[in-house]
Amino acid sequence: MDEIILAMLLLFFGQTLGALIGIIRKPGRDMMAYSLAFAAAMMCGVSFFQLMPEALKIAPYQFLLIGFVIGVAIIILVEKILPHVHPELCNRLHFSHLRCVVMLITGMSLHNVIEGLAVGVSFALNPALGLVIALAIAAQDIPENIAAIMPTYALTKNKLKAFGIICLTTLFELLGFVLGYFFLKNVDMGFIGMALGAAAGIMIFISTHELIPGAEMKKDSFKKAIIIVFGLAIVFAMALIF
Repeated sequence: MDEIILAMLLLFFGQTLGALIGIIRKPGRDMMAYSLAFAAAMMCGVSFFQLMPEALKIAPYQFLLIGFVIGVAIIILVEKILPHVHPELCNRLHFSHLRCVVMLITGMSLHNVIEGLAVGVSFALNPALGLVIALAIAAQDIPENIAAIMPTYALTKNKLKAFGIICLTTLFELLGFVLGYFFLKNVDMGFIGMALGAAAGIMIFISTHELIPGAEMKKDSFKKAIIIVFGLAIVFAMALIF
């Protein structure tokens, strides 16, 4: 039970810290890029060093492959139905500000459900693995919510209200965690392996589609490469410890 509470606190911490930093003082563009590169490393590292090896321990590789493809297909479908509008692009797109913010919050909420599912499924298999996944997702949530709070504040004209709106999306992540953990805890191991593969597919797609492009790797490429290597090393070390 203590591990479950800690995982939920990590998810909540990543969401609220990012919103709080953004509402107090938005970091510079370079700092945002570095944080996105680090988050991408954490997400990819967890997928390759934790989720996939754990899936292969309990299910044939075919199940992992099928789950991976399903996960990528799900997140692509989510992107098509509810575009996860990047906050920094809102001013470039010809959306009304209200529509941009509504799409942004809706997309974040749905993405949060999927991320919560990834943590819950991992936790159902191994609490230590679930904590590592929760830590990686929290690292990704911080820069995402730093960016998301700005257009929300511009719309509401109220810092507390904007902070509250962003924090409400955390509930969807916690909902995903509960669904993943309590409803999938006692299912067949082959299905759990497939679900871990799906979680890996989702996290890798988010990293390559959103985080790495947002990190602007062509600028200060050496520093960002070092940050990515450092992030991967941290995940690898955690995999050895846990």
